[in-house]
Amino acid sequence: MIGFQRPKSLSEEVTMRLRTEIVDGHLRLGDALSESMVASRYGVSRTPVREAFAFLGLEGLVRTEPQQGTYVFTITREQFNQLSETRSILECAAFRLSIERNRKTLVRMWRRIVKSMQAAMARGDGLAYCQLDGEFHHQLFVLADNPHLLEATQSFATKIATVRNRLGSNPEHMKYSFSEHENLLRLLEEDKVNSAVELMDHHIRFKGETFWAAANGQISSLAEQSSRT
Repeated sequence: MIGFQRPKSLSEEVTMRLRTEIVDGHLRLGDALSESMVASRYGVSRTPVREAFAFLGLEGLVRTEPQQGTYVFTITREQFNQLSETRSILECAAFRLSIERNRKTLVRMWRRIVKSMQAAMARGDGLAYCQLDGEFHHQLFVLADNPHLLEATQSFATKIATVRNRLGSNPEHMKYSFSEHENLLRLLEEDKVNSAVELMDHHIRFKGETFWAAANGQISSLAEQSSRT
C-alpha cells in the first residue's frame, strides 16, 4: 500500500519557518515578534501566525506576555547550566548504551561527521559546522536503541541547537569545539569508555561557560583555563 503524506497546514508551515529562523540565528534572543509583521512577511493571515506562536511556546522557543506581546526566548546563565546538567545526564547515559549496543556503527558515523566538521571549519561555514555538531550528539540517542531516551531530549533539543548556532559564529570556539570532538572519537576508537564519557560530560557542561564568554570575547582564556584543569 502506497502511503501519502498529508500536506502541511499553514500554521505548521509558519511554525517550521519561524523555528528555523530562531534556531539558525536570523532572529535574536529576546526579539519581539509581531503577528502582523510575521503574517505580512510570510504572506499569510494572522491566524496561522498566532497558532505558530502557541506551538513554539510549548517548545519554549517563544514566550507570550499578556498585554505586551510575544518574544523569542531568552535564557539566564543559571537556566543554561541547569539545562546542560540535564543534557549531560541523558547524553552520557546514551553514550554508554550506544557503545554497548552499536559501537561499530557509532565509530563509523562519528568518523564521517568529524571529517565533515573539519571541512566546514576550513571553509568558515559556522552554520554547517553547528548542524554537524548537532548530528554528532544526536547519533548517541539514535544508536542507544531506547526511544524513551530519545524522546526525553526533545523538550530542550531546539534550545540547545539555538545556543550552539550562536557559538558557531566564533572561529575560536569552533576550533576548540572541534578538538574535543576529535578527542571523543579517538577515545571511542581506543575503547576508553570511561575517559570518553568523562570528556563528554565536560564538553557539554563547559559549553555554557563558552556561551557567555563569547559575548565578552573571553573564549581563549576560558579554553586555556579548562585545559589546565
